[in-house]
Amino acid sequence: MEIGIVGLPNVGKSTLFNALTKAGAASSNYPFTTIDPNIGIVPLPDKRLDKLFDIFKPPKKTPAYIKFVDIAGLVKGASKGEGLGNKFLANIREVDAIIQVVRAFDNPDVVHVLGEIEPIRDIEVIETELMLADLESVEKMISKNTGYVKTGDKEAIAKMEKLENIKKALSDGKPASVCEYSNEELRDFNLLTVKPILYVANTSETPDRELVEKFKKYAESKNAGFVRVSAQIESEIAQLPDEEKAVFLQDIGEEYTGLEKIALASKKLLKLISFFTVGSEDEVRSWNLREGSTAPQAAGRIHTDFERGFIKSDTYSFENICAHKTEKILREKGLIRSEGKAYIVKDGDICFFKFNV
Repeated sequence: MEIGIVGLPNVGKSTLFNALTKAGAASSNYPFTTIDPNIGIVPLPDKRLDKLFDIFKPPKKTPAYIKFVDIAGLVKGASKGEGLGNKFLANIREVDAIIQVVRAFDNPDVVHVLGEIEPIRDIEVIETELMLADLESVEKMISKNTGYVKTGDKEAIAKMEKLENIKKALSDGKPASVCEYSNEELRDFNLLTVKPILYVANTSETPDRELVEKFKKYAESKNAGFVRVSAQIESEIAQLPDEEKAVFLQDIGEEYTGLEKIALASKKLLKLISFFTVGSEDEVRSWNLREGSTAPQAAGRIHTDFERGFIKSDTYSFENICAHKTEKILREKGLIRSEGKAYIVKDGDICFFKFNV
């Protein structure tokens, strides 16, 4: 599961990526500093994992992770190859969701490629390029599919109907997502404008409240996620030891840093839940899982053999282990359930999988 970080040049993408991953990606006030995408693996904050670690006291705890890809800045005309646009658009096609970083700060030392600060205009520039790229792709698919339609092929006819509907939406300046086709129906199309989006407003330390509120309402109108951060400040916070970071958050009355909020919003964007495995002799660990997945699919996240040979899952809730502290008491109270292949794993489930080799 990968999330691509996109935006115009000089909006703070690489600064944000560096802070998220501490990967040291190149960043400067020159457009196209990022040419090839940088990739970073970021742990997901989850206070439930900390609590389980306190209860079971194993040697280590391992969080779930999300992969972020820092994609070079897009410019107007990217769909036609401007600014190495074709290469960058290809990188976006490979990710599962998009974070669009939008500049909401003024700094005369950092050039804005479009002049003045206007977040919604910047969003529209990026999204227009994505729609134009999708339109070109759809037109090619229609051309390729026409011959099969003439033969009366039912699958080709059904596919053509979808493509024509998507083409109309894109021609009208709307993303392909407005057609409301399922992911399964669109799997083979590999479109950019059906990917879920999280908008990140990159502000100064003292943000323009009116500008941010306008931006937030715009995101809500698009049914998109929204997080406000100051990438520069977050990059400084990221360097603090954990103890100092905790004190800092307490002082400002926040539970999570801005970067942690982005990671958690990204998890929501990808429709992921977390389940846990525990063991006092080994580790407590959090695992990402798509909403609606079954117990065998959850077992397969640990090892493919677990899914193939799945027998059952001994399962209990995070809330119950917090209340009763030991698995022994949970068994005595009948709170550990034996779940089979049809069980849909819930967020916060703690699972012990049994399987045949």
